[in-house]
Parts: sequence; structure tokens; C-alpha cells
Amino acid sequence: LMVWLRRTTHYLFIVVVAVNSTLLTINAGDYIFYTDWAWTSFVVFSISQSTMLVVGAIYYMLFTGVPGTATYYATIMTIYTWVAKGAWFALGYPYDFVVTPVWIPSAMLLVLTYWATRRNKHAAIIIGGTLVGLSLPIFNMINLLLVRDPLEMAFKYPRPTLPPYMTPIEPQVGKFYNSPVALGSGAGAVLSVPIAALGAKLNTWTYRWMAA
Repeated sequence: LMVWLRRTTHYLFIVVVAVNSTLLTINAGDYIFYTDWAWTSFVVFSISQSTMLVVGAIYYMLFTGVPGTATYYATIMTIYTWVAKGAWFALGYPYDFVVTPVWIPSAMLLVLTYWATRRNKHAAIIIGGTLVGLSLPIFNMINLLLVRDPLEMAFKYPRPTLPPYMTPIEPQVGKFYNSPVALGSGAGAVLSVPIAALGAKLNTWTYRWMAA
């Protein structure tokens, strides 16, 4: 019974975090962020995605003890988001309405850290968390540059959920931050470490709750 409860709690947590990451991506990762707030949103997007990735990936990896499950978790997030893109497409929007973040390479860096340090949990938290925060904005900038003319897309397909004051505006590139990738990487690297520690602690709490 306890084994069954542990597995149920574990998979429930994975589903909840993966679904939340998809919702977060839809809210922060469609082409509107490229136009409304330009680079400012890219920094927020980078931080939100790196922290969301690292908390679930390290939880999953430490729960199973198998390094590759972190990459598997990132794959789940990716598949969920592509399914959500299909839902928007069915409503008549272009398929690149939601930009799917590149989570998998960053998760692989977390896996490599855990594997190279012979399953050292603290190294995974500190080094792996830092690498996830540093790398994710870089991968996503390459990803987002491939989106076709986001400003034109924003005016052609306005989001029905946007209030009037959030209609697309000309991008203010460089107005606030000269290097959104550097700022996103720096902030992400700092914040991903305590969030990774939280993911590791959630794993401990899960076992303690089940053992009670």
C-alpha cells in the first residue's frame, strides 16, 4: 500500500507541475511577449521557465535515482505544450501562436551534472541548477528568433483574452535592458539554485509524509 501511495503522489506531482508549466508557457511564451514588453518579458519568461523546469526535473530525478528522468520530465513538458498549441490551432490561430520553450538541453545539463558527480544531490542542486538557469535563455533566444515576423503576427491574430490596454505595441528594444539573454541567464542562474533545492526538499517531504 505504501509503495502504491508513494507512486501515486509522485506521478500526481509530476502531472501538476508539467501542466502548470504548460499554462505558464501559454501565458508568457506566445508571440505577444515579443511585442508588448519586448526584452523585459523575455527576462521574465526566462526566469519563469528555468525555475519551473528545475523544480520538477530535480524532483523527478532524485525520486527515481535515474539521471535520465530529468530529461524525460522536460520531454513531458514539451509534449504538453505542443498539444496546447494544437488546441490554439484548432481555434483558428497559427501553429506558432505559442512558442514552445527549449527545455530539453537544459535538463540534459542537469542530468550530466548528477551523473558526472556520481549522483551527488548537492552538486545537482548547486551546479545543475546554475547550468539550467544559465543555458535556458540562450537556447530560447535561438528558438524565438525563428518565429516568423512576430509583430505582424500579433496584429493579424490578436489574443481574445487581452484587455484593450494590452494590445500589441511597437517593441521597445534596448529601452530597459541591453542584453536580455545575459540578464535572464544571470537572474535564472541565481534563482534556479534555491528552486532546485526546493524540488529536492519536496522529494524528502514526500517520503516523510508517506512514512507517517
